Amino acid sequence: MFTHIPTTRPDTPLLDSIDFPADLRRLPEEQLVEIAQQLRAFLLYSVGQTGGHFGAGLGVVELTIALHYLLNTPKDHMVWDVGHQSYPHKILTGRREQMLSMRHKDGLAPFPRREESIYDDFGTGHSSTSISAALGMAVADQLNGKETKTVAIIGDGALTAGMAFEALNHAAHTNANILVVLNDNDMSISRNEGGLATYLAKNLKKDLKRTKGSRSETTAALFEALAFEYRGPIDGHDFEVLLPALKDALHKPGPQFLHITTQKGKGFQPAEADPVGYHAITKLEPITTPKKTKQATFANHFGRWLLHTAQQDKRLIGITPAMPEGSDLIAFSQAFPERYFDVAIAEQHALTFAAGLACAGTKPVVAIYSTFLQRAYDQLIHDIAIQSLDVLLAVDRAGLVGEDGATHAGCFDIAALRCIPGMVIMTPADEQEQWLMLNTGYQHKGPAAVRYPRGSGACPTPIYNDEILPIGKARLLISGRSGTAILNFGPFLAEAKKLADKEQHTLVDMRFVKPLDTELLSILMKTHQHFISIEDHAVQGGAGSAVAEFVAQSNWQGTLKIHGIPDRWIEHASREAQCVDTIFKYL
Repeated sequence: MFTHIPTTRPDTPLLDSIDFPADLRRLPEEQLVEIAQQLRAFLLYSVGQTGGHFGAGLGVVELTIALHYLLNTPKDHMVWDVGHQSYPHKILTGRREQMLSMRHKDGLAPFPRREESIYDDFGTGHSSTSISAALGMAVADQLNGKETKTVAIIGDGALTAGMAFEALNHAAHTNANILVVLNDNDMSISRNEGGLATYLAKNLKKDLKRTKGSRSETTAALFEALAFEYRGPIDGHDFEVLLPALKDALHKPGPQFLHITTQKGKGFQPAEADPVGYHAITKLEPITTPKKTKQATFANHFGRWLLHTAQQDKRLIGITPAMPEGSDLIAFSQAFPERYFDVAIAEQHALTFAAGLACAGTKPVVAIYSTFLQRAYDQLIHDIAIQSLDVLLAVDRAGLVGEDGATHAGCFDIAALRCIPGMVIMTPADEQEQWLMLNTGYQHKGPAAVRYPRGSGACPTPIYNDEILPIGKARLLISGRSGTAILNFGPFLAEAKKLADKEQHTLVDMRFVKPLDTELLSILMKTHQHFISIEDHAVQGGAGSAVAEFVAQSNWQGTLKIHGIPDRWIEHASREAQCVDTIFKYL
């Protein structure tokens, strides 16, 4: 058991002899325990140097070794759900010496990525996609006459999403050679919520009372009803039971299901004790490095606003799809447990649930990352917007998100939302504006969204008040003399002001993408020949596009230059580096 994260590279001679899974398969089984110990030591060291996902990888060390030991990868397929548990997989598949580049610019991605390695069968970052993708691979190989094995590894947290059950349901109608491994650790990022988590936990207690190796009749019923041959639950850290169970499942035709139990953070005492806190870590800084004062983030200020508003209005209901820590709903959940709902990894349900709440006279606030809002687009249109229901979306992690890369970037929400009739979309420049816009969106009758970025902004100590902004009105900050007006949407106001001051440009904080302040734009078009728009969003379909549509209809003869995220996937790097390389590059 490790009790601290090593700051120097540990001695791992057996692990160092494994460059690819073929090297692992040449070892006798009795050496796998030592491989697991050395792999954990190296994983602790490497993540300590880079930061990143932590507890999930520690929990699947034995499973990763066992799968690569028994499968003929890369010919056989291995699909990791979400992908934050794939660090041990990367270490064993030719990327050990690159692990210190993880999450850095031009370094390894923090999730599986097909372009990075032939051993990464499917790129992931969002949850609950593994079974669908693996089933597609298995069916395609059968159609092409290939004899392969396909494994999907999914956590009990990801299994709560409807998509996972859609795939299980479909698999029942095939004879595909697919093995689904349920990695049951009672966790996603937070503790799992909902009926499935309760079902698994309750039956797991019964199953653990059985004699070792005997078959579960309780948990099996659910998956056998879906035409899977079920095995388990078994200890996912014990090679003596894990290897035989995997061998048996891999050599049986048709859909197979193996239920293993693991400990998130296994082998590192602090992570076992606090799996939520050690889901991910920041990189270890040298002792001599001065510690930075932690500044409240946009998410923190949202959490404070939610608590403040709930104290004044009993109608408020807070909803999160399995992100209570990330969206900072912890204080609210403790103060108002009866008005707090973590619906698990079920974004579609979250929005339609909010629609139902709104129908019954409450005021639901859905705290959701921009990248996860994508998963519930139909529900937003069909269930909320068409009915003009009174729902506020607190859209967190909007724009570029840094080290998590393209899978988690919130680049498309403006384009998706602004084409929906009746939507109000707000883009706060800083934390004070965020607070005012949350007030405004909450009091607005109908669907509204406030999108704010990851991290902190330019106003770390906003004044908490109940002021409401006039819908669709921008604020003119600087009247310049250059004939150029900068139209700022979102968190880059400080950079826009530097340019305005330098070039004597007019500066407008637009505040609203929809409705757009067309009255002010019309006035500016009479006195300005050039507009520059700035936003933390894709150029195509974003706030600048909204301006372009309006000025085109107005027959304005001036020019518009749109600064935003270009039409390509932005690689992982720090958020600051991403912004400099894209949005600010030609500003």
